[in-house]
Amino acid sequence: MVSLGFSADGKRIRKKVSGQTKAEVRDKLKELHSELDAGVRTVSGYTVEKAVADWLADGLPGRTAKTVEVNRDSLRPLMAVIGKIPLKDLTVQDVRSALAKMATTHATRTLQKAHNCLTRAIRHAEAQDLLRRNVSALVTDTPQGRSGRPSQSLTLDQAGALLEAAEKSRLHAFIVLCLLTGVRSEEARALTWEHVDLEAGTIMVWRSVRAHGDAKTNRSRRTLALPEIAVDALHAQKRRQAAERERAVDQWQEHGLVFTTSVGTPFESHNLRREFRKVTAAAGLGSRWVPKELRTSFVSMMSYHGVPVEEIARLAGHASSRTTEVIYRRELRPVITTGAEVMDLIFRPKPEHRNRVS
Repeated sequence: MVSLGFSADGKRIRKKVSGQTKAEVRDKLKELHSELDAGVRTVSGYTVEKAVADWLADGLPGRTAKTVEVNRDSLRPLMAVIGKIPLKDLTVQDVRSALAKMATTHATRTLQKAHNCLTRAIRHAEAQDLLRRNVSALVTDTPQGRSGRPSQSLTLDQAGALLEAAEKSRLHAFIVLCLLTGVRSEEARALTWEHVDLEAGTIMVWRSVRAHGDAKTNRSRRTLALPEIAVDALHAQKRRQAAERERAVDQWQEHGLVFTTSVGTPFESHNLRREFRKVTAAAGLGSRWVPKELRTSFVSMMSYHGVPVEEIARLAGHASSRTTEVIYRRELRPVITTGAEVMDLIFRPKPEHRNRVS
């Protein structure tokens, strides 16, 4: 054992090592002295799992609970492999093996996030003098995982079928708005009637369901003209919501939101995805679509009709056209001639539909 002095209550602090032979004990004692000289205070029962738990609890100041949970989910596959290993015994090969195993079932991007989170968690322990080196940081070649599901974009025929199927859904106005204006799903979910002017046919996109309610970027705060079909859909949504408010009576929770559940509460993302997939299935498109692909489809249709990428970036609320080109490069055409006018040309309501809505 090695004496480390006395604690505040006067008890002697000792570090012990043990082994089956004198040589093994001498080697462990030498390693212990080396760690003590380096200022490291390794705890024998301190596992990788505990280090990760400490990082999630104390190493992410100012992050939202959702961010912490996303990081925890990212690390879960790795913890199933290396979580029980004492942190001081974790090796580079352990990390490589765990990542390789994860690569057989997860996408490359998920692997990269998990590896990054593990490195940060061990760095947090390193800063607490619990070990001498970050073995995760020494793994510089994160393996390639499985191919993720590629983003999809609706064709014009598919978009028409989706809009027709959506007429019977409570998501009708939501789908119309996202598809025909390109607003983000998170922006539509946070849209309030206060920011909708149906007389002028405009919406003010200033909020999102992100932490603190901020829009994604400064350029994301924008006022958009609405195609006629979107104005009609929002009128119908207002009538639907008024009827639901009357039926709910005391159960109604008023938030001023345009898109809500039947009792006025905000839509959760997973509920929204589930309802959206019911509509895509009813439209004969299958159930592998997600709401954010309405925005991808908007970009695709804008580009198909010759709208310059700079104008698409402005409509989509991107910080620059570079963002539009990088993220939506598969949907953009190299054609270099605005929003509501083009969508009215594509989806102009039939006269009988206009009469029915009014």
